[in-house]
Amino acid sequence: MNDNREDRELSYAEQIKGKTGLQRLINAWGYSIDGFKAAMTEQGFRQLVYLNSVLLVLCFVLPLGPATRMMLIMASFITLIVELFNTGVEAAVDHTSLEKHILAKRAKDVCSAAQTVALMLLAILWLMALWREYGLNVF
Repeated sequence: MNDNREDRELSYAEQIKGKTGLQRLINAWGYSIDGFKAAMTEQGFRQLVYLNSVLLVLCFVLPLGPATRMMLIMASFITLIVELFNTGVEAAVDHTSLEKHILAKRAKDVCSAAQTVALMLLAILWLMALWREYGLNVF
């Protein structure tokens, strides 16, 4: 009897997940575009996009080695990824309730802290790269 119930649940799960194969990839791409559009409505995400756009241009204009470039590009993308998660958590928390709650505050604060750590990483790596190229070669 459990097997029949599990088959029905699996069938239901398959139904709500949607398409498979190429159509699934097309749908996923559309969802990602929708996510970027939603994130761009957030001032914090837009500011990070502008900051990282400048840093990426500098990354290719300055005479940096390939390993340094990869590290700086990766750090830039990490800040954007963390901000996407931060925006998603904030939206989910706000959707659940706009009431003040200690756990909702904790969720938002932890995401904010993650973004601070990502930005610190970005700043430290840029300082190290610039120091190495233009300052004392201690790193």
